[in-house]
Amino acid sequence: MWTGRGLPRSQAAIQGRARIARFMNILIVDDDPMLRVILTGALKKLGHQVTAAAGAQEALTVFNHGQVPLLISDMVMPGITGLDLVRQIRSARRPYYTYIMLLTAVTGKSGYLVGMRAGADDFLPKPIDQDLLAARLVVAERILGLQSQVKQLSGLLPICAVCKKVRDDQNYWQQVESYIARRTEARFTHSYCPDCFNKIRDEYELAPAVEGS
Repeated sequence: MWTGRGLPRSQAAIQGRARIARFMNILIVDDDPMLRVILTGALKKLGHQVTAAAGAQEALTVFNHGQVPLLISDMVMPGITGLDLVRQIRSARRPYYTYIMLLTAVTGKSGYLVGMRAGADDFLPKPIDQDLLAARLVVAERILGLQSQVKQLSGLLPICAVCKKVRDDQNYWQQVESYIARRTEARFTHSYCPDCFNKIRDEYELAPAVEGS
């Protein structure tokens, strides 16, 4: 049961933590209605949009109707457990990645290893500490951001047929070099490829000579 420990000490503290992580759509799954209410409130105060499910089957229905970037689920639930839910999500091989945190009162290496093998990314110990929750959400946002960047770089990029600028996910057109440099560790040096070098050389040789040269 939720004990209430770790609740925000002030509204200013909540708002300060909310500025750390970006807005995310979060699905929480727990059979404890009190925990769902309090965790939903805490996440919304941190600036996130929350959907709450009372069990794994309800959560799977949410997955079937849209994208779920982040899931926070209790590990031990009646019926389909949190571990079984994680396994079903991972085995579905959806086109997008879901970052999964498991709520658990179980301590020790063995409990974490079971969750990791099932496909969980992180764990939140019970009772939940508000500051720890906010910190873990920052990590989740970073991982999801990297996943999005890798997917976009490995997929199709809209590119202008004339100037060859590419359009990013913010609908902003920029040079290819700038786009890649912002998202990777790559740096660019500029030179001529053989085709362009030959073209420039031919144009130079065919250009009329300047008088007096």
